Amino acid sequence: MSEYQYYEFLAVDQPLDERQQVEVRALSTRARITATSFTNEYHWGDFRGSPRTMMRRYYDAHLYVTNWGTHQVMLRLPRTLLPLKVAERYCIDPYVTAEVSGKHLILDLTSQDEGGDWIEGADDSLSAIIGVRTELAAGDLRPLYLAWLAAYGTWERDEDAFDQDEDDELEPPVPAGLRALTAPQRALADFLRLDSDLLRVAAQTSPPLAETKDDPGRLAKWIEELPPKEGRALLLRVAQGQGPQVQMELLRRFRGEPDAVRDDRSRRTVSELLDTAAALRHERERKAEAARAEQEARREQQRAAAREKRLDAIARDPEITWARVDELIDARKPSDYDVAVELLKDLRAIAERVGLRQEFTARLTHLRRKHHRKTGLIARFDRAALLAARS
Repeated sequence: MSEYQYYEFLAVDQPLDERQQVEVRALSTRARITATSFTNEYHWGDFRGSPRTMMRRYYDAHLYVTNWGTHQVMLRLPRTLLPLKVAERYCIDPYVTAEVSGKHLILDLTSQDEGGDWIEGADDSLSAIIGVRTELAAGDLRPLYLAWLAAYGTWERDEDAFDQDEDDELEPPVPAGLRALTAPQRALADFLRLDSDLLRVAAQTSPPLAETKDDPGRLAKWIEELPPKEGRALLLRVAQGQGPQVQMELLRRFRGEPDAVRDDRSRRTVSELLDTAAALRHERERKAEAARAEQEARREQQRAAAREKRLDAIARDPEITWARVDELIDARKPSDYDVAVELLKDLRAIAERVGLRQEFTARLTHLRRKHHRKTGLIARFDRAALLAARS
């Protein structure tokens, strides 16, 4: 495959009507289009439309994946639920951007890794990620912080991703709950290639997420106290197909401003986050290497003990093993030659143990002369260096 591009769009709050579907169909005759989705993939050529324009006019979510390393997700939600000034705290051009389009805010979250391996299933990620849109609308800013963190994590892969003076940039407000991400947030972090060690370091200053449980009675009383004119306007919007958006707005107002907008927690520089994550990664790798070395040492001890036990058994009557060597050689099979060589190594070890190395050398020399026409066998003898002096 020389080129691969995957495009997916979702309409969440309101499906496209027939006219709108005709408009997007004009952009691609091969796309799979329904009232709520648009998907297409390209193995040559390019999409004629503008994803940003489509997000402004029709859709609430967009995913774009290429085989040259681009991972992009765009989300559209009402400005009343995520103001631009809040989103801008987490923006890093070109990896995390936000723009206003009418009554909506459009987020663009991108990861680029031209030298990386293809991530299996990346083009099926939107259904797993889409939940972060509702979370953002509810005031949970963890998805934005994850995107910011993943953007600066690019520096680990590409030393030219940012200017050196950005080392001293302070992180944005750290939202609560980074140690217990939701499934959509985990999917977003994976899609944006967020390093697990970097996330672990960032989460150290993130407090536990406060449990939110809406009291049905209090919610009902709050709704009753809404001004009648406002209540009628909300009902009209529901009747016009804006039910999900109205629900998000009402719950957001009922719950009040989330903890995530607080800006009184300690904030670290980009270099502190990256350097601490690198140290954590190196320490983890060092421990893993030490554990592997210790495990290999145990295995070597086990192999040595097993060999000593085998040699003791052979030493009780070496002639049985010499006879077995003859049988294996006479079989004229490469696999049997390999077994014969291993047995000869054992016989040599036993001879050295009891001071009979010369006798072993004489018998092996005789064996070589007897079977000198068996080139495969002789080559195995030479590779095993059975006649060489052992240090």
